[in-house]
Amino acid sequence: MEALKAKWQAFLEKTEPARKNIVTVWNGLSKVAKMVFTWVYRLRGVIISIPVGVCAVALAMRNMRILPEVVGINLMANGEYQFVVNRNVAVMGPLAVTAACLLLVFLTRKTLYPWLISVFSLALPLLIWLTNIFPA
Repeated sequence: MEALKAKWQAFLEKTEPARKNIVTVWNGLSKVAKMVFTWVYRLRGVIISIPVGVCAVALAMRNMRILPEVVGINLMANGEYQFVVNRNVAVMGPLAVTAACLLLVFLTRKTLYPWLISVFSLALPLLIWLTNIFPA
């Protein structure tokens, strides 16, 4: 048993500089990772809002190009629309709803709830498009 202890002690003395370097590098990496995660947490509203904003603008541009000049809103059971609006209103309305939700993401501490509402608001342009392309 004493021979094993002596070999282990010799191994520890031999590898001490390498182990100190590894600990130094690990401590540096952990400080950098902690700083990065801190900034990601502080900027989480911006980070999660960028894809939603890009999708909302892309859907608005798509609807501006595809929708007819006069757009029907709220398709009723008899096949007629309850409201008939201009294409600009039909495009900018859902974009404004999404923008309002993203503004709430930036203004609140709990960013997940308004962000989820903004994700679900991305369905509005698609719903308007579908009800105008495929009426009852």
